[in-house]
Amino acid sequence: MSKFTTLKIALLGLVIASCGEKKQEKVKVVENTTPHIEVQKVGELKIAYYDQDSMKLNFEYYKQQEKIVESKQIAFNKSLEAKRTEGQAYLDTYTRRAQNNELSQDDMKAYEENLQKMENSILQYQQTEGAKLEQETNKRLETIGNKIQSFSKKYCLENNIDILVVYSKVGGQIGYINPSMNVTKEFTAYLNQNENQIKKEIGKK
Repeated sequence: MSKFTTLKIALLGLVIASCGEKKQEKVKVVENTTPHIEVQKVGELKIAYYDQDSMKLNFEYYKQQEKIVESKQIAFNKSLEAKRTEGQAYLDTYTRRAQNNELSQDDMKAYEENLQKMENSILQYQQTEGAKLEQETNKRLETIGNKIQSFSKKYCLENNIDILVVYSKVGGQIGYINPSMNVTKEFTAYLNQNENQIKKEIGKK
């Protein structure tokens, strides 16, 4: 299930957040979220960016969701392996008894029918449960991605940033950005400080 590594894939490609007026709710974490950047102006625009890869490594709620998905993937793999082990043991028993001439034609037919049923059951389980897990993973990604986009806008509103660009090595959208524009640390701290609000809006605890 290669897509289950999608929690390592970029949540968003590019966010452009326009600004207005809103205030951040009171939070417990005291880490500074105010960006200390040299203003880069295009006309009258104030531009900043954050490194998406670094943000994902430090955004606590994202890491929590990643662990949930990984634990479910591990459980799924263990369950699937147990079914395969059971099927292999049944096949080994059939093979041994057949080689020792312990089976009648009816016995052999019954074994083969059961083996086919077990194989079909394993395949159906892999496809059905695997698809459910993949769907859940994609839904988590989409939900978190949408919420980060929403809080990107709020972050801009509170810090008078006209354009907030998401930088990612995987995306390769931008070849170079002046390091003085980097607000990754402050924006990640902002997300962590708003974790309870994000959880509340997503509806997952």
